[in-house]
Amino acid sequence: MVNQQILALCNQYQAILLSEEPVLHIAIAPNPPAQFFEALRFLSDKTVNVEYWPAEQLEKARHSQGSTGKDEPQDLHLAPVVQLLQETLRKAIQLRASDIHFEPVEQGYQIRFRVDGVLQLQPLLPAPLAAPLTARLKVLGNLDIAERRLPQDGQIEIEVEKQTCSFRISTLPVYHGEKVVLRLMTQTAQTFELSELGMSADDCAHFQSALTNPQGMILVTGPTGSGKTITLYSALKILNQVSSNLCSVEDPIEIPMHGLNQTQINTKAGLSFQNVLRALLRQDPDIIMVGEIRDGDTAEIAIKAAQTGHLVLSTLHTNSTAETVVRLEQMGVERWMLASALNMVVAQRLVRKLCPHCKQQLADDIILPKTMWANALPRWQAVGCERCYGGFYGRSALFEILLIGPALQSAITQGLPAHEIEALARQNGMVTLFESGCRAVEQGLTTQEELYRVLGVPHG
Repeated sequence: MVNQQILALCNQYQAILLSEEPVLHIAIAPNPPAQFFEALRFLSDKTVNVEYWPAEQLEKARHSQGSTGKDEPQDLHLAPVVQLLQETLRKAIQLRASDIHFEPVEQGYQIRFRVDGVLQLQPLLPAPLAAPLTARLKVLGNLDIAERRLPQDGQIEIEVEKQTCSFRISTLPVYHGEKVVLRLMTQTAQTFELSELGMSADDCAHFQSALTNPQGMILVTGPTGSGKTITLYSALKILNQVSSNLCSVEDPIEIPMHGLNQTQINTKAGLSFQNVLRALLRQDPDIIMVGEIRDGDTAEIAIKAAQTGHLVLSTLHTNSTAETVVRLEQMGVERWMLASALNMVVAQRLVRKLCPHCKQQLADDIILPKTMWANALPRWQAVGCERCYGGFYGRSALFEILLIGPALQSAITQGLPAHEIEALARQNGMVTLFESGCRAVEQGLTTQEELYRVLGVPHG
């Protein structure tokens, strides 16, 4: 008869009870916590033989026990965790979640899905599920199952609903245990059409015109999760010709693309953005995509490449197009270099789209100061129905496109501040992010509240 208390303890510490007679024979991951052995001594006075197995071997043994029917209580304990994880992933994909948060909290174990950019709370789970679920996720991501003190990250490939899905996994020690976040990698079924991103006909024309330049730099800016990568890949799809050598340096490679030579950085091996960029310049490139400009060295190499006959596309974390010039200057790039290299800066944000099946227009319109928006805007209400999530379904991008012409080149070279560069750009016809958002509200794509959530309340 299996001692249920010892079995429960083994399950809690992701160990396997191999046998009880004549001694306790247990398999566990290397460097187990001292509390495990203290609890064992409390539950039984038998001699303990311990085998230290790699996490992969432990996981395989659990599966083996489940498939052969041996050690039935162990299998019954493990099966719900595997089933729960499968069900959680299935539901997350069904709801179009981009991220899944597994969070130990004081009251229990909390799961949240990021759907259309907003975290949505799922039913609270019992606290004892935290350890086996975290262990299961770590094993799937080839992480160190015994390491609970340091953050870890990796990648998971798992079959959900007969479809192989790829996730990025990240763990972090928190007050009540370990938090795990899964990010669903972008599916290759993405079409990468500019018009489907939410770009207006005028913006599309400007963007495609900039892509015809044989050299120079196009920057896409915005915070994390604003859709910059998809915009870059949409540009690369247009540029992807047999006659051109397209190279990219990314961290990580999120979307494999045929015809694009993609290199993933590896800081542990000394493969940084700067090292890869220098190597790419010796690979006879026509077009270079840099996943993100993070420091002055990367910025300088990228800009020099743009000045010496290459078309360079990259991203940057800034709030607006005009602020990009200031940010690059703060990184140590000379203004005259920026003025000669920059062709275009695109700022973007993602707003949730109203569900077309349940949205409602209220009677009173929204009146903004004339300096912000001249016309009355319709007041939309996100109602919610069985086809959407809280009245919204999907997201659309808002764009602000800064075209660098002779007047702006002169302004950048002279060192004008961001607000003066923006004022000059607006005189030349630039539509700001807020104006782009007001157009979306006018067309019934989103609400004014959603616009304020993403952009903040403007100062009129």
